[in-house]
Amino acid sequence: MRVLVTGASRGIGAALLLAYRERGDTALGTSRSGDGLIRLDVTDPAAFAGLPGEVGDSLDLLVCNAGIFPDRHDEIDTGYDAAKWADVFATNVTGAFLTVQTLLPQLRAAKGKVAIISSQMGASTKAGGDALIYRASKAASANLALNLSKSLKPDGIAVGAYHPGWVSTDMTSHKGALQPEEAAQGLVARFDALDLETTGCFMTWDGQPHPF
Repeated sequence: MRVLVTGASRGIGAALLLAYRERGDTALGTSRSGDGLIRLDVTDPAAFAGLPGEVGDSLDLLVCNAGIFPDRHDEIDTGYDAAKWADVFATNVTGAFLTVQTLLPQLRAAKGKVAIISSQMGASTKAGGDALIYRASKAASANLALNLSKSLKPDGIAVGAYHPGWVSTDMTSHKGALQPEEAAQGLVARFDALDLETTGCFMTWDGQPHPF
């Protein structure tokens, strides 16, 4: 199986890349800085021009994992500036869409799958009143996955959104309950189960359906 994971230099992305490579899949990863991976800044539309050549003619699974969470400690009266809103949505939402759009020929060739890493923080049932930008972006990414599942089903491409759990990474200041490797193993199983019968799902890393 040929897999591409965006945002694969650390955390969940790096753990997913390793999990696929250890089981013998051809797994490619991207990062903004390169660092031995495919260099891709998902906020820069021009950066996608070379991606199809790096991926090849077909792609069985695209994991849109690149994301940022800069507003964890923002206060409603003084934080959440406009530039931060733009950067988070460019990374967490638009970046995911542009990655899918760029690789549609490869996904169509393989009748592949798209997994978008969202979060339960974006779910309507989990509103917390904090991290407003991140929550809004993850709500949008889950909605993007749902709508892409409708758009791409005629092409034989299944799309799902996934909550990876509260994982101990730089993004969570290493306070998460899960190790990246454990979350990755669960997510790999979820992605394996994704097909045209389950397309449009929102699932947790351990296999529980999650409300949007």
